[in-house]
Amino acid sequence: LSGCDSGFGQATARHLDIMGFRVFASVLDLQSPGAQELRRSCSPRLTLLQMDLTKTEDIQRVLQHIQAHTNSTGLWGLVNNAGFNDTIADAELSPLGKFRTCMEVNFFGSLELTKGLLPLLRSASGRIVTVSSPAGDMPFPCLAAYGASKAALSLLMDTFRSELQPWGIKVSLILPGYYKTGTTCDPAFWNLQKQQLLASLPQELLQAYGEDYVEEINQQFIQFMKVAVEDLSAVVNSITDGLLAANPAVRYYPGQGLGIMYFIHRYLPYFVRDLFLKGFFINPKLPRALQREHHNNTKK
Repeated sequence: LSGCDSGFGQATARHLDIMGFRVFASVLDLQSPGAQELRRSCSPRLTLLQMDLTKTEDIQRVLQHIQAHTNSTGLWGLVNNAGFNDTIADAELSPLGKFRTCMEVNFFGSLELTKGLLPLLRSASGRIVTVSSPAGDMPFPCLAAYGASKAALSLLMDTFRSELQPWGIKVSLILPGYYKTGTTCDPAFWNLQKQQLLASLPQELLQAYGEDYVEEINQQFIQFMKVAVEDLSAVVNSITDGLLAANPAVRYYPGQGLGIMYFIHRYLPYFVRDLFLKGFFINPKLPRALQREHHNNTKK
């Protein structure tokens, strides 16, 4: 189970431990408050492992540990939960490095871990459960780096699902609504990210969009945080069902409002979908250069 420092990973590790499973929980930092909380609240069966999904040596060390401890039994389930996003901005304003980091953690890290554990999963005809995001299915404004990595992850897992069927491995995707996890709802964190983004923007881009444009996006996102759900149990239950149900769903949609969102996404015209996502999430005002143009045209 990856990404157990906080949020879904931490809650699921605790839940599975209470149910009596032997859990291997990976955390970024063994001394983090989340890791210490798991040590305090879980049985000695739970093993905490340090792993940064962007580091092959970390992944290999975890793979060796799990192989050594499950060789005779095989591994019943893998939960790919670790995820990363620290950019809320238009794709044009998001540095290339941010796209790369999202792909490294959310896509390549999960791919490397899954491939490494597949021999053990095959021997147990086990399960793979992966936490993706509706942002990987729909073009949420200002989430391009995160959404593109989750789109790649969802497609990868769908491919695994079809290819691993003959081995008896069942693969499920979890697409949660908006929940309060880790730094996702910390205004101070997002204000710092906004400052760093503004400092890194080329002058020409800053001129075209304007500082107040980036400021406004940040404000709207901080406002949106207020709808984040604190009770993570719907997601934990979906992950557990994916691991234990005789016939797990291919996709789980825990969270409020996802039904209407997917209905609009699948059945209504593009412009309606775009309007809905802006109304629901972030609706940026006009960039500075377009405001001036609009102003000049009005004067004419």
